[in-house]
Amino acid sequence: MKGIIKQISQINFGLMSPEDIRKMSVTKIETPDTYDEDGYPIENGLMDPHLGVIDPSLRCRACGSKGGECQGHFGSINLARPVIHVGFGDTIHKVLRSTCNSCGRILLNDTEIVEYREKLDDLKENEDSTNDVIKEVYTVARKDKCPHCDEEQEDIKIDKPISIIEGDYKLTPSEVREKLERISDDDAYILGVNPEVARPEWMVLTVLPVPPVTVRPSITLETGERSEDDLTHKLVDILRINQRLIENMEAGAPQLIVEDLWELLQYHVTTYFDNEASGVPPARHRSGRPLKTLAQRLKGKEGRFRSNLSGKRVNFSARTVISPDPNISINEVGVPEMIAKEVTVPVHVNDWNIDEIKEHISNGPDVHPGANYVIRLDGRKIRVYDETKEAIVEKLEPGYIVERHLKDGDIVLFNRQPSLHRMSMMAHEVKVLPYKTFRLNLCVCPPYNADFDGDEMNMHVFQTDESRAEAKSLMRVQEHILSPRFGGPIIGAIHDHISGAYLLTRTGSTFTEEQAFQIIRKAKLPIPKRKHEDWTGKELFSLLLPEKLNMQYKAEICQKCDECKLMDCENDGYVVIEDGQLISGAMDEKAFGSFSGKILDSIMKEYGSDEARKFLDSSTDLAISGIMKAGITTSTNDEEIPDEAKERIEDHLHNAEKKVDQLVAAYENDELESLPGRSLEETLEMKIMQVLGEARDKSGEIAESYFGMDNHSVIMATTGARASMLNLTQITACVGQQSVRGGRIDRGYIERTLPHFKKNELGAKARGFVHSSYKEGLDPIEFFFHAMGGREGLVDTAIRTAQSGYMQRRLVNALQDLNVKEDGLVTDNRGMVIQTMFGEDGVDPAKSDYGKVADLDKIIDEMRVKK
Repeated sequence: MKGIIKQISQINFGLMSPEDIRKMSVTKIETPDTYDEDGYPIENGLMDPHLGVIDPSLRCRACGSKGGECQGHFGSINLARPVIHVGFGDTIHKVLRSTCNSCGRILLNDTEIVEYREKLDDLKENEDSTNDVIKEVYTVARKDKCPHCDEEQEDIKIDKPISIIEGDYKLTPSEVREKLERISDDDAYILGVNPEVARPEWMVLTVLPVPPVTVRPSITLETGERSEDDLTHKLVDILRINQRLIENMEAGAPQLIVEDLWELLQYHVTTYFDNEASGVPPARHRSGRPLKTLAQRLKGKEGRFRSNLSGKRVNFSARTVISPDPNISINEVGVPEMIAKEVTVPVHVNDWNIDEIKEHISNGPDVHPGANYVIRLDGRKIRVYDETKEAIVEKLEPGYIVERHLKDGDIVLFNRQPSLHRMSMMAHEVKVLPYKTFRLNLCVCPPYNADFDGDEMNMHVFQTDESRAEAKSLMRVQEHILSPRFGGPIIGAIHDHISGAYLLTRTGSTFTEEQAFQIIRKAKLPIPKRKHEDWTGKELFSLLLPEKLNMQYKAEICQKCDECKLMDCENDGYVVIEDGQLISGAMDEKAFGSFSGKILDSIMKEYGSDEARKFLDSSTDLAISGIMKAGITTSTNDEEIPDEAKERIEDHLHNAEKKVDQLVAAYENDELESLPGRSLEETLEMKIMQVLGEARDKSGEIAESYFGMDNHSVIMATTGARASMLNLTQITACVGQQSVRGGRIDRGYIERTLPHFKKNELGAKARGFVHSSYKEGLDPIEFFFHAMGGREGLVDTAIRTAQSGYMQRRLVNALQDLNVKEDGLVTDNRGMVIQTMFGEDGVDPAKSDYGKVADLDKIIDEMRVKK
């Protein structure tokens, strides 16, 4: 049977009339029971077989399909009395407030009615403007007297979510419905209720649709007893109260009892739609857990949209802890063998690969590389077992699809959450390794923001050739060495690589030819010709550089001395590379580190991603070989300074504290002059902060003057490998002022920070200055202030993470309808032009030089000169 292809032109959202609900319904539900003693669904009960079946052995009474094939059908409950739909409480209130309590006409005069009708007709296509007009109608149509029948209007209020109050009298849902029925179609249209698809009185329910069994399936517990869905529990409550209400009304029970039951029915219907309505106590399970009813299924992080539609769990993915492996390429990921045997790649059998695939099937599912499933020509999927593999191999022919194990060289996606930017998900090549963790090259940690303190990562295996090809060309790690955020390297050497490269290339670093060749061999470099003399570290590093590379720059190590443009800089701070030879300077973070590597950046932009990847892999190998030969170690001895230095620091801090006391005395004696635009208190605080800040910095400088470049902690700090001189200052000399909310600590007890101080004391110690160093140890008061500063940092981080996550979500949702055409035009889903050129300049930051647009004429001229 051929389908008719149609295009949807528009979607109308309306309300279902009671007649529509009854028409749609396949059966009336009257019994609040589900199954009989034999476990069969009860007729006219909530699990009536007309509503669809889940059990594969039963057939649906409505369509005759088996369980699993039947989509399910709606039923209906006739409510004994009308109830207000909780979703429309606000709308009902607005509509009643804008219409006459007596004649039901809209509270606008004839001229206004014509004016607004015309406005709405003109704006039919523009939803936002229509909403604005309707809001205006609700504001204008609030009159004390009806323009049509001159009746005085009682004030109508709403007691959220659904109680409508006229004057002092609370209207019953029946009375609300009657009032809504009086509204004419023309008036309803002006009030924003389109009479073609909805009538105002349909917001008050007289018939309740009952969703199919497939929407609320029951599960069988291990004990054998059935557990019903939350919606079914709620519907049972509605049916029970409805039955009692009918019985009481028929028996002529007192009005009070009927009204109580009616209230109860209203409560159950309200919580059936939304169990989190404000001012309504939530319906609970016997265990005390609030029921998850219709609204809760849809909204929020765990709802249908965010949890099952926008994002969901998928097949062919794996997740485990990550650990470092400096011996694999940045493009590779080490995959545990047990994962490689579980996730599979579909391979189409043809004449060229049939022998290889037969081998995989012969290995079976337990030996790697094996195969788990075979899909025959007729589409049937067969599991490979040790007993059946020989029979499968015999029948194998071109056209079959074999789901084989993951093996070396396969392309997979690798991801670490939270995925905040493009480089949070990249394509890697598989390298199957023993043990149970994913192995990751250390250079790829910064883009993923990964570390090895227990982080887990996800791997997704491509199932089609197109996806593999696309990922390989667009998503491979080497294509993302440059970040689209700032146009420089984000993947680069870190930590040991940087200290290793410095120790290898600094002046005076020489190796015997035997040692040099060991390093070269370990770094997997082509073996050069023998020199029969010692090699310098610079010569070894030059083996990695492209032949025609020329550059000069100031190294990280040399940022302090401004005049350093000399080849003989004592710290090797001025780097000169000529024709691929490192003439002077030592390698540090600025050479090939992540976020700032100048050499890496240059190679990537001039020679392409393949060369950059080779350089990065080889240079990190070389650095690690170099660090193993040179040796590096760190201990608390690195932060040891002589007694003379300690005394100088102590004197300096003592003087600073004295200065603070003098400032406080000047303030108390009204001798302090306030700075422009600052109060006296603010001036005092600023001056104290300045004095104490300088005290810490100066004591750091004193300590630093006793450290040399033979100190390994200093090497790490100055080369940019890890830590900073400030860390060393705090360990050795003085931790410094602790701050909370950007100022000194000023709150705690009444008029003082801690009970150990006088009231309103303003001295350095009393307001959180930590005089001690970490090495010396903090006294209890200093420790307490330090913990206060630290706690603020933690809380701040947590709050910032949540805020930025939510802002990103809002931004992505706002931009999700934009698309970029091939010529750079950016349009939204209505075809409206947002930008004539993507990003205003059409430049891809990841292919630019730190965001600058390339000057093509200049580049062409340079190329001519080079030629």
